[in-house]
Amino acid sequence: MNTESKIYVAGHRGLVGSAILRSLEHGGYEDLLTRTQGELDLTDGREVDEFFEVQKPEYVFFAAAKVGGILANAARPVEFLRDNLYIELNVISAAHRHGVRKLMFLGSSCIYPKFTPQPIKEEALLTGELEPTNEPYALAKIAGIKLCQAYNRQHAADFVSLMPTNLYGPGDNFDFESSHVLPALIRKFHEAKENDEPRVIVWGTGTPRREFLHVDDLADACVYLMNTYSGTEIVNVGVGQDISIRGLAELVREIVGYRGEIIYDDSKPDGTPRKLLDVSRLHDLGWRARIPLREGIEQTYSWFLGSSWKGRNWSMSGLR
Repeated sequence: MNTESKIYVAGHRGLVGSAILRSLEHGGYEDLLTRTQGELDLTDGREVDEFFEVQKPEYVFFAAAKVGGILANAARPVEFLRDNLYIELNVISAAHRHGVRKLMFLGSSCIYPKFTPQPIKEEALLTGELEPTNEPYALAKIAGIKLCQAYNRQHAADFVSLMPTNLYGPGDNFDFESSHVLPALIRKFHEAKENDEPRVIVWGTGTPRREFLHVDDLADACVYLMNTYSGTEIVNVGVGQDISIRGLAELVREIVGYRGEIIYDDSKPDGTPRKLLDVSRLHDLGWRARIPLREGIEQTYSWFLGSSWKGRNWSMSGLR
């Protein structure tokens, strides 16, 4: 890419897309295409094809998806599978038909098998059973990766796929029904502090371990790899370190300044026992994460305090 390239960021209002847009703007890229869901319905193949035909983007950052946490996935499996399949098929196919030079597809570390050796290497994909609590979303994301690889193989396309770990940062989703663990903890502890509640209940046993990457780091990696990497092999994007949910809860409680008790509800699902990415391929390509977890959570909490999150419809935010 150069600063005059025409670049489409699909999902620019979501956590990832907005961070990619910020990174591109900071890097001096000038011809940036964005569309809201109201302006362009990515589940509508005709609308998507017309957009690509008229706008003719040269590069695409594909950060649009329907996402959510354990509760949202369990409650709406049809939408998580169906809508994501529609979005992926429409965008990737239109990118090929209308001559996009390069497309970057964003997967997710949750698509790896539930019980796979840690840290998780890229080669672990499709080597075991998926985590049941997010299987519909994972299946859709795997289909998107395989579609990119198929276009590379059959049509010599340059469609690359990245596998981010758990993400957080400014612009995150703090809705309890659809959020992921870190923003949910931030909101829980904040509200408990504001309401002087004696305890906060955290789902599960607290023993699962998770890796967390600041979304601005991911955006930096996306722009870097768009400029430097071409290949069919997927690339993990993470920090290479994890923390238990119990440790994360203690850290968030400390940052928020809540002094009450933490209760772990072991009647609720834990999800995958551990999810830590092997990022050696990423490091070999010349990129490493920069933002420490504590600093990132402090920044995210500051954003939360100053944001207009109350009353916002979070149900389709995520990456979209």
